[in-house]
Order: sequence, then C-alpha cells, then structure tokens
Amino acid sequence: MHILLVEDNVNIAKGLVYSLEQKGYSVLHTQNVKKTIETLECKKIDLIILDISLPDGNGFDLYEKTIKKKNISTIFLTAKDDEDDIVKGLELGADDYITKPFSTKELIARINKILLKGKNQKIKVKDIEFDIDKMEVYREKEKIELSNIELKILHMLFLNLNKVVTRDDIIDKIWDWTGNDVNSNTVTVYMKRIRQKLGTDVIITIKGIGYRIDEE
Repeated sequence: MHILLVEDNVNIAKGLVYSLEQKGYSVLHTQNVKKTIETLECKKIDLIILDISLPDGNGFDLYEKTIKKKNISTIFLTAKDDEDDIVKGLELGADDYITKPFSTKELIARINKILLKGKNQKIKVKDIEFDIDKMEVYREKEKIELSNIELKILHMLFLNLNKVVTRDDIIDKIWDWTGNDVNSNTVTVYMKRIRQKLGTDVIITIKGIGYRIDEE
C-alpha cells in the first residue's frame, strides 16, 4: 500500500517514514502544497497523512480542492487540538484526525483500520491475484496452496509493488515470524518454491539485492 505523508517538519517526517516502512508500507514524503499536488498527479496513493499547517497553504484547502476529488483516504495530522478544527476536518470528509504529540503505534493502528475498512483488498498482477483480506492467492480463480512463510513473503512483495524487497528484509521478517536463524540460501529456497507454486513469472530477481513485483 502506498502512503503519502504531507508534513513540513523534517524530524517528524523521518521518524514516521521509517516506522511506516518497517510495517511494510511504501511511503512518499512531501513538505508543501505544490509538491503534494505534483505527486498526486503522477503517483498512485492509497492513503494520505496530511498536516494542516503547511508553508504555502493549509491542509484543509488542499484536501477540499484536490484530495477529496481523487477519493483518497486521509488522516489529518496537526499540532492544533481545537475542537472546531477537528470538526471541520471530519465534516470535509476526512477519515480521521490525530493531534501532535501522538503515538506512532496509534497512528499505524488507525491507518490499518482505514485501509481495511469496508474494502475487499485484492491486488492482481498478470494472472496472479492476492486477496489481502483473506490472505489467499489465486491463479485464474484457482487457489494456490502456500505455506505460512511462503504466503507472508509473497504478501511483503505485493504490499511493496514496484519496490525492491531486499533479501535482508526477508531474512529479518522470517526471524520475526519464526524465531529461527536463517540465511540467504534459505530465502533462495523459499523463493524457488513460491515461483513453482505460482507457475508464472511475476517475481523479478534483482541480483545481489532482492526481489520485486511490478504493477502492469
């Protein structure tokens, strides 16, 4: 999933980008209205975390004039905690509102809730479809049986379309999931099994770095 963080405070932005990427999200960061509009014109964004106070405008106007028309889920992020501002943001149609200082863990929980709310998340590349809600994979409507680890590795790749998932990232995740020490050869074995079960070439190997799945 692709998240756009609109935040002019570089220190806050760096921390948030790091935390979100650790959770498997692909994150872009802009610092003003102009760059945000440019980004929205050329990038696929699933959710926006939007600061209200920006150097060349404000988040309310940006949301109402540009973001709302694109029907992109939005969380207002701001130092303002005035009740009128909260009401205004929600009345404009934003999905949520969180004030600084805030818990990153809470923000991530809200993001997950919004992205999953009322949506059947299915990602399709060529003839392979990953149902995110059900954690099931299909080829031409036929379910592909994957082991728990294989499914989670493929999930990482589908959540990071057009972005390389490094072998080190996969090794770290397998450790998190199983508590077992693994090495690069273990990843190679898992990827070989996944490819054989998929029966198609959606996974691209980036030699010496990792793997990537590209949107068509």
